Amino acid sequence: MVETDDPSQQTHALIVAAGVGTRSGLDLPKQFELIGGKPMVLHSVERLSSHPDIDQVWVVVAAGQEALLDRALAPLSSYKTVIGGATRQESVYNGLTAIRQAGGAKYVLVHDAARPFVSHRVIDRLLDRLKHESAAIPVLPCVDTMVQARDGQIDRTVDRDSLWRVQTPQAFSFPKLIAAHEAFTSGQDASDDAQIFRAAGHAVATVEGDEALKKYTVPADFAGERTENMGQIRTGMGYDVHRLATGEDLWLGGVQIDHEKGLAGHSDADVLLHALTDALLGTIAAGDIGDHFPPTDPQWRGAASARFVEHAASLITQKGGVINNVDVTIICEAPKIKPHRETIQRKIAGLLSIGIDQVSVKATTTEGLGFAGRKEGIAAQAIATISL
Repeated sequence: MVETDDPSQQTHALIVAAGVGTRSGLDLPKQFELIGGKPMVLHSVERLSSHPDIDQVWVVVAAGQEALLDRALAPLSSYKTVIGGATRQESVYNGLTAIRQAGGAKYVLVHDAARPFVSHRVIDRLLDRLKHESAAIPVLPCVDTMVQARDGQIDRTVDRDSLWRVQTPQAFSFPKLIAAHEAFTSGQDASDDAQIFRAAGHAVATVEGDEALKKYTVPADFAGERTENMGQIRTGMGYDVHRLATGEDLWLGGVQIDHEKGLAGHSDADVLLHALTDALLGTIAAGDIGDHFPPTDPQWRGAASARFVEHAASLITQKGGVINNVDVTIICEAPKIKPHRETIQRKIAGLLSIGIDQVSVKATTTEGLGFAGRKEGIAAQAIATISL
């Protein structure tokens, strides 16, 4: 996506958080319940707003819940609020209308706040599909035997190969989606926007979803969270060193930094992301970076180390883990890291699909001692903590 100040060419995200949560059995509407130590709606807003291709995030909230939303999203300031309607469809339409009144958008992603752990990988797949389609939704296969039942008895077995579990966010051409909403006349509340889009005669493409996009709905979904039983808390550590050399680019934390020398290595030699990759792999006892990306393999020559971090994060997700925070330290005499610290934080947060406040980036020197003190190389260490 190309950055633009023209709203009609931008990509917006619309988070639906207007429910009352009657099925959840909670004292508060479920979108404000703590999940992983944060209000559930905060996870979605952080993850969508940190994606580099999303220009604006809108949150649809029920009338009377504005104060709850402001408290839940206190760490953030970049979102806009819309008051929802009596049904999900009305709430989405209110959000779409607010976007149109603000200048419109080219694309819109509609997401349910009840699915807090949306990853940048899923968003990337959706936006990539929108380059060729008017709509795309994430889906997962049905792995269990599926049956149709009547009056408590099995009526017939259904071919599971033709069935898919639908998730959000769902991505659309903004002009077509708002027109589809205005034309929708079924008289029933649609459970998702793909139904409304298809009712208007448009095709909807699919992309691979994510098991981490679990929807929190019934009391059992929240039971472990409410008792703070997050399973195991695991910590991994990583450390790496690369030599400084002339004629090389300097990459640190996924950010290219202008410097007289760069780091030498088989990949892009991003010492910080290499240490972070090892820390992430360590949380699930999955070996080290060399096991997954051998330096003898030519396919990784010059590769962006961001791929290594995303791979390690995906392995954690596949095991049902949630990344709580990472803490990294760069050890060097030069260049100065402070001017680049926030950019590195945002890059790592995006790679891991976590909030910027979950990423700590620090730098130190060795007071002129050792290889780092002699400016022969740069070292980095990292710690990652996950819930599993």
